[in-house]
Amino acid sequence: MNPTAEDRVPVLIVGGSLVGLSASLFLGRLGVRHLLVEKHSDTSRHPRGRGNNVRTMELYRVAGAEQRIREAASTLADNHGILQARSLTGDEQEWLFKEIDPGGGLARFSPSAWCLCSQNDLEPVLVRCARELGGDLRFSTELSSFEQDAQGVTAVLKNRETGERSTVRADYLIAADGPRSPARERLGIGQTGPGDLFHNVSITFRAPELADAVGDRRFIACYLTNPEADGALLPVDNQAEWVFHAPWHPDRGETLEDFTDERCIDHIRRATGVPDMAVEITGKAPWHAAERVAERYGTGRVFLAGDSAHEMSPTGAFGSNTGIQDAHNLAWKLATVLNGSAGPGLLASYEAERQPVARETSARASARSAEHSHPGYAPAPGAGGGRQRGVLTVALGYCYPQGAVVGADPELPVVPEQMRLTGEPGTRAPHMWLRAAGERRSTLDLYEKSFVLLTGSDGEMWRTAAKGANEEFSLGLQCYMIGTGPNDDMAPAEDVDWAEKHGTTPEGAVLVRPDGFVAWRAEGRVADPEAALREVLASLLCRS
Repeated sequence: MNPTAEDRVPVLIVGGSLVGLSASLFLGRLGVRHLLVEKHSDTSRHPRGRGNNVRTMELYRVAGAEQRIREAASTLADNHGILQARSLTGDEQEWLFKEIDPGGGLARFSPSAWCLCSQNDLEPVLVRCARELGGDLRFSTELSSFEQDAQGVTAVLKNRETGERSTVRADYLIAADGPRSPARERLGIGQTGPGDLFHNVSITFRAPELADAVGDRRFIACYLTNPEADGALLPVDNQAEWVFHAPWHPDRGETLEDFTDERCIDHIRRATGVPDMAVEITGKAPWHAAERVAERYGTGRVFLAGDSAHEMSPTGAFGSNTGIQDAHNLAWKLATVLNGSAGPGLLASYEAERQPVARETSARASARSAEHSHPGYAPAPGAGGGRQRGVLTVALGYCYPQGAVVGADPELPVVPEQMRLTGEPGTRAPHMWLRAAGERRSTLDLYEKSFVLLTGSDGEMWRTAAKGANEEFSLGLQCYMIGTGPNDDMAPAEDVDWAEKHGTTPEGAVLVRPDGFVAWRAEGRVADPEAALREVLASLLCRS
């Protein structure tokens, strides 16, 4: 079957869950035409994957979706912390942490905040946003096969409702097709890591009486530790709808059929400590916690993202967030290559940047599960013990020592012990509030559709350099002079010196990538700014 002109698309996304839908949103914002196919008939109906960390919410903020997501998440807006208890009615109770952001210290680092939005609420928002941007999203459609050559990927798709097959020719393919990724298998890419950690059955149920037992404890999750009936309780509406994660032991011969409604009801009653509670089981879904990272993040023109590239323990919700951030990293690079501003070599930086982040994050997620004694998880002796520090550094402070950066310290730890958002190349650019034409904006709001060069009031030489670089690279590079002078584009909205905040001097400049990471920094006066900027961009864009 030969593809026709109508069958051509720059990017084909396989998988329409959180990562695939986010990739569609991000590509749509960048004006990249694409097709997304998802084998299921609709978005997720199961309330899972609810923790969206601050970095993910920054990306949704810049993509124009943050407010819609927070509206969809309004029911759980006041839920915070994780409670550990032998039962809801006993005295043995301890908050593992009570507030996500105690004292409001996160505002120093970001204009956004964490958001508790379950997957079944978040995915429909992403669908609407992606389609408004022109995304072609097709559910009940699966990838049957694909072949790639030097010019692109030929994929055969199957409509699962009609059985009809069609062929699509794409420049690139993003495989966001889950932990058992057929695309990864077809590419012959192996995985490293400890493997399976534990198994749970997620049970959705109605129990209006449970709200009385919970009382005013508005937790994200409660780990119930009764050794005869342990599990994790999660609220859906804080009233009648709940989720319970029950340990499942297939290694002991236990099957899903063993989880009858009667068994689930009895388990929930004993775990919560409410023995006569009326419980109506409304759904069951198995899930598997694992720690694995793909040996490669793609081959040729096919790239892995999300669970196809890495699996992580669910504690801390690191897995879905890491996958969404994969999609964002890959989207701007594909857009820059497809519009001709960068050479294909830029795409190699996707694996160089994201794979180390996944390895570090997956290890932290397993350690977090051990610390919290996640129901069903029995770590190997000596593995992952003790209190884990720096969760925010994992979510927001991770670094790219190698990749599409110039001047990064190759010894920079991927996840530092402390936050280092001070403008170093390879780190997420610092957040500071700016004011222009009466509007208050974060510096992070500037980064999405192009590279951005920040400089100070004496930065006319850098503005000239940016203009010259645009003429050579057709990059759409934006230059902003920050200060209180008449020629400045923006002024600090608070008493913060932009140069000090970004680790440079008033005569210096900071080049920031479309994803908000610092690509390069001039820490002082440069003899020939235009030549320096051209050299840096040629290296970053693989044009040298």
